[in-house]
Amino acid sequence: MANMTANGIQIEYDTFGDKNDFPILLIMGIGAQMLLWDEEICKQLAEKNLFVIRFDNRDVGLSSKMEGAKSSDSPEGEANQDEYTLDDMADDAAGLLAALNIEKAHICGFSMGAAVAQTVAIRHPAIVQGLICIAGTTGNSELPPPTPEAMKLFMKPVPSIRDEYINRIISDYKVFFGSGYPLDEEWFRNLTAQLYDRSFYPAGITRQLMALMLHGDRRERLRSVKAPTLVVHGNEDPVLRVECGKDLADAIPGAELMIVEGMGHDMPHGGAWPKITAAIVKHTQMVYT
Repeated sequence: MANMTANGIQIEYDTFGDKNDFPILLIMGIGAQMLLWDEEICKQLAEKNLFVIRFDNRDVGLSSKMEGAKSSDSPEGEANQDEYTLDDMADDAAGLLAALNIEKAHICGFSMGAAVAQTVAIRHPAIVQGLICIAGTTGNSELPPPTPEAMKLFMKPVPSIRDEYINRIISDYKVFFGSGYPLDEEWFRNLTAQLYDRSFYPAGITRQLMALMLHGDRRERLRSVKAPTLVVHGNEDPVLRVECGKDLADAIPGAELMIVEGMGHDMPHGGAWPKITAAIVKHTQMVYT
């Protein structure tokens, strides 16, 4: 893994495959470190002639934490960057590609990462070869809300003690998974422990959530997106209901919608991966050719 300055912050990133292959940038969701783009997924994509780039968003993992950060726009360095928007996060993604000397890439995001990916396509259309949104939404407030069970989880404080945190995450994530692809508990427990040890920083989740909420409804802006788009959504998503995926596909001209039966709000280990990676590869190959 490596660290690079982009858009005025430090961004931790990792790559897979041949840098001469066509690049795809993977963007994770709220509070999610880049390791949730599992190495197996990244390697599967790299084997299909994609140069895979995953990274930690600001305020998560090993990238810059924005608490008390000062804006470089201020001559005195006094303007506070605690509050930011998805526009800033999209500029981070675009800045990372620029720092890597990549002129154009496929942009793929999950959940909040899908919203960031959409914003990259809106703000930086020239660098987007293709757009892939997994478990995303337009920000349309009229769409169905999360299920009561999922909403309840967002209200609970995050425990700071390692074992309590790991047990809580395992318990909570079972709610997010669909009936067709249940949680691989042993794999996810090991991953959660790794994520906790790498960076436990719940304050960043709050700021990312605020950035997402402040961004509002993107439907009007999404009509300007020209990049070929693939929308992937689970029909049992309890957080961003399947209507969110349909709304997103409707908002982007010519977007393809893929509904995954039995999938929830997750990137389920094993089961759905071949289906999702195959769809991504097919989309990128069609766009590229």
